[in-house]
Amino acid sequence: MPFTIVRQDITHMQVDAIVNAANPGLVMGGGVCGAIFQAAGPDKLQRACNKLAPIKTGEAAITPGYDLPAKFIIHAAGPIYRQGPAGQNERLLRSAYMASLKLALKKRCKSIAFPLLSSGTYGYPKDAALRVATAAIKDFLADHDMDIFLVVFDRGSFMVSEALLGAVESYIDETYVEARLSYSQTLQNMEWELSPAPMAPPPSKPQAKKAARRLDALMDQLDEPFNAALLRLIDAKGKTDAEVYKRANIDRKLFSKIRTGKGYMPGKRTILALAIALELSLEETEGLLKKAGYALSHSQKFDVIVEFFIVSGQYDIFAINEILFQYDQPLSLIHISEPTRPY
Repeated sequence: MPFTIVRQDITHMQVDAIVNAANPGLVMGGGVCGAIFQAAGPDKLQRACNKLAPIKTGEAAITPGYDLPAKFIIHAAGPIYRQGPAGQNERLLRSAYMASLKLALKKRCKSIAFPLLSSGTYGYPKDAALRVATAAIKDFLADHDMDIFLVVFDRGSFMVSEALLGAVESYIDETYVEARLSYSQTLQNMEWELSPAPMAPPPSKPQAKKAARRLDALMDQLDEPFNAALLRLIDAKGKTDAEVYKRANIDRKLFSKIRTGKGYMPGKRTILALAIALELSLEETEGLLKKAGYALSHSQKFDVIVEFFIVSGQYDIFAINEILFQYDQPLSLIHISEPTRPY
């Protein structure tokens, strides 16, 4: 997955580079910065930083990762909130992300992990900091291929729009709860109807041959395969392959496997990501899922949340991922690890 939000200790991330929420002097601080220095080896990392300091707010510098799993540490200086106009804060924060990504690209990194820059002791509101981070990462991924992780320690480190969260919560309350009651009622009714079925005698040879011919006829009438349906929709929506896999936030190699259709069938979540990228209606989404043998279920919270975004015409995969993360329902297929220790 090109962009994934994970709950983890950033010093444990198995990536090419991690980003340190640095100060312009590149001196060891507290929070994320202190944790990274301690894990990398504080003395040798400080010596390396001293050779690069100072940097300006919005800039980044790179050092070896030393004792970390990551090969590099990119030190990004985000703005202190309230020390300037809102527009300037946003510009400097975005600059810190883009400068870090450019350094990673220069070092040919294939993966990078960010904390939510400036959202700790620098006081940047978490929902606004998240909006800047996702916008910068989204713009970068439009032109480059890289696995980018946004690492948060817990839900308190991560906030999305209260208005959007409230709208999703209302939709879940109206749809998910009713479905559960309906499903429970159906099960109760089924329990009364279930009874042992009598064993049918084995078919005779003529009957078996007739059944085989019927099966062959049915096989000849198979519906359009999934990959053909997907390609047809891509053409109908006037999109390119690159637009689709980038908007779906899926890897190019995975998309290539799906496209060829040689014995590979994507999972339900990947298909939903493709539906979001293609901006399909609910009916079109259900049709595409059916081609792969899946269906949306109102007894699954994940399905209800994605359905909300489709019904409301909101097709931003990053915004959907943020809401799903709040409900421990990541759209990405990458495992969300639990943290092992606080910063």
